[in-house]
Amino acid sequence: MKTKIAVFGCGWLGLPLAQSLQQKGYTINGSTTSKEKINLLKDSGIHPFLVDLNDTNFITNLDLFLNDVEILIINIPPRMKTGDATNYYQKMKLVHQCAKAAGVDKVIFVSSTSVYGNINGDVTEKTTPKPATNAAKQLLDIEQLFLNDNSLRATIIRFGGLIGNGRHPIHHLVKKDVVANGNHPINLIDITDCISVITLIIEKNYWNEIFNAVYPFYPTKEEYYTQTAKNKGLKPPLFTSNKNESGKKVLSYNLVSVKLFDFNTSV
Repeated sequence: MKTKIAVFGCGWLGLPLAQSLQQKGYTINGSTTSKEKINLLKDSGIHPFLVDLNDTNFITNLDLFLNDVEILIINIPPRMKTGDATNYYQKMKLVHQCAKAAGVDKVIFVSSTSVYGNINGDVTEKTTPKPATNAAKQLLDIEQLFLNDNSLRATIIRFGGLIGNGRHPIHHLVKKDVVANGNHPINLIDITDCISVITLIIEKNYWNEIFNAVYPFYPTKEEYYTQTAKNKGLKPPLFTSNKNESGKKVLSYNLVSVKLFDFNTSV
C-alpha cells in the first residue's frame, strides 16, 4: 500500500497536485475551505476535509485530516481571509504542533522566492534570505520552524511566480499604467513543473533540503511581458527601469545542478 499523503490547501496548485498523486496510487487526504469543493475532491478519489485556518474549531478538523498521514504538503499562502497576514505564522505553528502530535513523519512546505527580498544578482539556496515584506518574513520563519525540528523530515520549496492553468501575471500587469523594474529578470515556473518537483521530492526521498524552483529563462520583465501581452492580443503596459538595481535571478541550483532535474514546461 502506497504512502498516505495530506495535501493541505487544494486550490490552484493543490487540487491538480492531489489528483496527480492520487493517480500514481497514493492515498490522498485533501483539505478545502469550501463546502462546494467537497464533491469535486470526492469525484477525484481524494478524501475531502473541510479545514479553515480562520474557523474556531479548525484544530479538531486538522487532527482528523492528519490521522495516519505520513507526508504533509503545506500549500497555504500567507493570505488570511481578513486580508491580514500577521497571524499566519501563529496558525502555522499550530499546524506544526498538530502534525507532530499526529505522528506525521515528513513535511513539504511550499514557500516562495519572495524570501530573498530585493537582493540583486544571482541567488541560490545558499544565499542568505532578506525578506522585505511581512508575508515573506513569516514564510521564512515557518521554513525555519520546520527545518529546525529534528523530529520531522522537512523540505522547503521556494517557487518563483506561478503560471499556467489560466493564471499569468500579464493579466494583472496590463491593468497598470506603468510597471516598475522593467530591467529586472523574470523568475517564473509553470504549474506542471511545480507538480513534478513535489513528486520528485516524494519519490526520491529528498528530505531536509531547500529547493529553489524557477524555470531557467531570465529575459527582462519588459522584454518578456511585452511579448507575452502581444501574444495574447493585449496592450503591453509601459515599463520603467532602475539602472541602479539589476534585480534578482533565482537559480534552481539544487534541483538542476545537484539532482539533475529537467524543467519541462517553458514560461
